[in-house]
Order: sequence, then structure tokens, then C-alpha cells
Amino acid sequence: MSAIPSPRQPGPLARAGLFRRVRRASLRPLLWLGPAIALIAVVVIWPIVAMIQTSFRHITPLGIDIGSAGGSNFSAIFGNPNLPGILVRTVVWVATVVAITMVISFGLAQLYNQRFPGRRVTRWAIIAPWAASVMMTALIFRWMLKTDSGVIYLFLHEIGLIGSFTASSPDWLGNPDIAMACMIFVAVFVSLPFTTYVLLAGLQSIPGELYEAARVDGASHWFAYRHITLPLLRPAFAVATVINLMNVFNSFPIIWEMTRGGPGYETSTSTVFMYDLKGTFVGQAAAMSIVNFALVVVIIVVFLRVNGWNRAEGS
Repeated sequence: MSAIPSPRQPGPLARAGLFRRVRRASLRPLLWLGPAIALIAVVVIWPIVAMIQTSFRHITPLGIDIGSAGGSNFSAIFGNPNLPGILVRTVVWVATVVAITMVISFGLAQLYNQRFPGRRVTRWAIIAPWAASVMMTALIFRWMLKTDSGVIYLFLHEIGLIGSFTASSPDWLGNPDIAMACMIFVAVFVSLPFTTYVLLAGLQSIPGELYEAARVDGASHWFAYRHITLPLLRPAFAVATVINLMNVFNSFPIIWEMTRGGPGYETSTSTVFMYDLKGTFVGQAAAMSIVNFALVVVIIVVFLRVNGWNRAEGS
């Protein structure tokens, strides 16, 4: 009986060639990931490292580093008497703008999800606030609210609401409460297009077969809405809310162009306050930026925990 020949083992040269081919195959994805990794390192990681380093230095507004500051920049920030009011105002600003934006966008998304004459035109029209520069939008509203010559003032004067009942011209942006309400209106105005389209995309991604099956089973419209539409729209709603939380928290052009955070710090948020700090020492502005970063992370984490994002994704 002849012996069964053993399988031929590759020689050293063959093994070396195989190893090189495997290594090249494993490194090939880096050709695609490399530019993205480099971009993240330069645009995201490096500025964060520089910001942390700057927060512990004494740097003048001219950019001159005069030595280590230790923790004095953070002590100066937390010891600022204006900080508590600014933080409370920031929370009110973010919560109010995001809540109003989500409610109105939810209604608009459901409207645009229906069939009606002119639907395409109205869908295009709502993109206009999104396409325009936020800074230019804020400047236009500031001009409209200008005392004595703004469009809103002239309109109210023409219909007799100003002049007949008021002894002096109203300074809307000089009043902190009215100015804050006006800025919230502008922030909602520029946030509606993106949020509406995110929710509209979520509505249109729901399969129509689910509604058809619900009708066959005798379910009412309200029952199908509560048990099909709302649960399946939850991921889109969460994404829109998180992005709005970050955008509104970091919103700078609207407040800066309309009131400069004044009078005093009465309409300042933490982002505007951070920008103002660069006039004293850049290190304090960097320290405040770290505080802002921590605040926005906390806000988003709390929202995701309350919203049950993991449970929504796992279900």
C-alpha cells in the first residue's frame, strides 16, 4: 500500500511573498482613510490640543505669551460675577430656540408630507432662510428693528401703533427682554429649514405598507399615528434635536450682530462671553471655550439619556 503524500509546504520565499501581499492588502484601506484621518487631526484634534495648552498660559490680546498661568484663567472665569447669569441665559436660549424650532418644524414636515397644490414651490421657499448667510439675516433683522427708520418701526408708525400711544421711539434691541425675544425669533427662523427637511425625510422613510396593514386591521388614524409614525420618526427627531442643540449653543452671529451681547452682558450667552474675553487675555477665552465644550457635551449626553437613544437604536 503506497503512502499518502503530505501536502507540500511553501518555501521561505513563497511565505515571504504571501506575507507581503497580506500586508499590502491590510494597508490598502489607509489610502482612502488617510486623507480623512489627516483632516480630522489638523482641523479637530490639533486645535483642541492648542486650546487646552492656551488655557493654561498668560497670552495678551496681541498674542504675546508672557508665561504660565496655572489655573488662574479658570479661577478668573468662575469668579466673574456675570457668569451665573450668562449660564442661565444660555440654557434658556438653547432650550427655547430648540423647543420652538422642533415644534414648528414638526408641523411643517407633516404639512409638506401631504399632497396639495404648490407643494413643490413651498418646499423650495423654505430653503431660503437656510441658503442665506446667518450674519446677513441677523443684520437685516437688526436694520428692520432700528429705531425711527426700521421697516418694523415705520410699519407700526403708519398704522398708528407707534406715535399715538407712545411718547418716544421704542428701542427694541436696547431692552434686554425684547432683544432676547427678537433674537430667539431670528434663531428659530434660520433653524427651520434644516430641521423641517430632516423630519420630512424621516416621515417619507416610513413604509406605506405599515399604514395599509393598520387600516386592514381596523386601526384608526390616531392609533396608526401614535404606534407607527411617532415611534419610527423618533431617530430623525433625535438627530435633528442634537444638531440643533449644538448649533444653537454655539450660535454667535445672531447675537453678536444684533446686540453685541449688550446692554452689558444682558443678552450674552457663553459663546459671546468667550469672544469678549479675548479682549483681556486670550488664555481666559481659551479656558471659557473648554467650559463651553464641556457644557454642550453634558447637554447632549443628558438629552440622549432622557431620550433613550440606545434603546431606540436597539429596538
